[in-house]
Amino acid sequence: MGAGVPTKIVFGTDGWRARIGDEFTFENVRRLAEGVARVVVQDGSAARGVVIAYDRRFGSEAFAATAAEMLLAHDIPVAYAATAVPTQMASYEVVARGAAMGIVITASHNPWMDNGFKVKAPSGAAAGPELLKRIEAEIATTQGPELRGRPFADGEAAGLVERYDPYPGYKKFVGRNLDLAKLAAQPLSIMVDPVYGAGAGWIGRLLAGGKLRVTEMRSERNPWFGGVNPEPIRPHIDPVLDAMRGGGYDLGLLLDGDADRAGAVTERGDFIHQLQAFGLLAYYMLEHKKDLRPIVKTVNESSMGERLGAHYGAKVFETPVGFKYVGPKMIETGASMGGEESGGYGFAMHLPERDGIFADLLLLDLLVRERERGRTTMSEVLAHVQSIGGESHYLRVDVHVPRGDYPAVKERLATQLVAAPPSVLGTQSVRAVPLDTKDGVKFFTADGSWLLVRFSGTEPLVRVYAEATSAALRDELLGAGERLVRG
Repeated sequence: MGAGVPTKIVFGTDGWRARIGDEFTFENVRRLAEGVARVVVQDGSAARGVVIAYDRRFGSEAFAATAAEMLLAHDIPVAYAATAVPTQMASYEVVARGAAMGIVITASHNPWMDNGFKVKAPSGAAAGPELLKRIEAEIATTQGPELRGRPFADGEAAGLVERYDPYPGYKKFVGRNLDLAKLAAQPLSIMVDPVYGAGAGWIGRLLAGGKLRVTEMRSERNPWFGGVNPEPIRPHIDPVLDAMRGGGYDLGLLLDGDADRAGAVTERGDFIHQLQAFGLLAYYMLEHKKDLRPIVKTVNESSMGERLGAHYGAKVFETPVGFKYVGPKMIETGASMGGEESGGYGFAMHLPERDGIFADLLLLDLLVRERERGRTTMSEVLAHVQSIGGESHYLRVDVHVPRGDYPAVKERLATQLVAAPPSVLGTQSVRAVPLDTKDGVKFFTADGSWLLVRFSGTEPLVRVYAEATSAALRDELLGAGERLVRG
């Protein structure tokens, strides 16, 4: 931006994210928090307070304190995390306290040099489009330098700041739906990888005290994330796969940088990709929980959802990408669960928001329940679920674009894909289905396999997704899609 011109802040798929020191500055955090504060005051909800949490990224504590100071300037009480915590702890605290809103300083799975600002609605879900538009409108009226917060220490002295530890309440909350003592008593060995993020130590702490052996790797704080994106997908989680291929583990559980995304690894060290994990969790809800309420999935999520829904007689609803769409749709339809391709899963019995820790615990519970039915390994469980919901061969390629070129590339592709979509990709005849402009175009083959070309809402890149009935078809579709994007 030019000198003196404030950054235009528009919330993406999940919050607002930017490069630290470039656009993600203390000035812009003040503007973001001021926008939240004004909306809270307009709604007459100031007395309910706002929850603030932050992750382990560089400077997150300082950015969180700055956000708190803007709220304090409006005399809005602040519940402030005593230490770095997973994002969903803010969701839990918002619900538990009846807070007006929640703020989380995190860039989730983004590269280490980024940070971000997420907003939670009173329901604990990601703030929906209407609420975010109101906040954006207030932010747009601010310049930045004119904003001054109330010193954190002053707010604390006035009794407007409460430092909270979410663990005791969260454990009780999880315990409403999971028998943690039973899980802890299992003679199993699991590997947990929080990839240096805010989820470190949580699963082991929740499952302590029994026969279950929990080994955690990459648990120390490392704002550089060891040089990988803190995202529970390959190749970022290859060290976990290597460790598990040596044997001795029954299940691997994965988290992203702020622990709102989940992932899993079989006893053989095979990665269970996020679309397969969605199928496993849908099966868990439908088969084991006997919950036949609707399921919500994003447009880039597995077709296993529809097939499992048809098998058990449950409706399936599809949304644009992002939990800001999934969470509200779950509430609207009374759904039991919602999921997105990135590994974010939410459950009505828990929260209408992603919780990677809870989803991982459900996968462990699924394994325990299936072992009682004679399927003793997660590989066997996955094979059984795919015998019902169909095989899912999936991969995603991210085509990176220079930040300055990204708007023009998006415009070119959006126009091209909608106005003149190809009828053939590789050797496959396809039908094109234009989606919401931010979600690109989805192509289907005759057997239900699909390719999706979509524009990221959080980074300057074009995502190309493919799910197919075979690995060969997946790779063919993916290659054709990548060539289409690169021109």
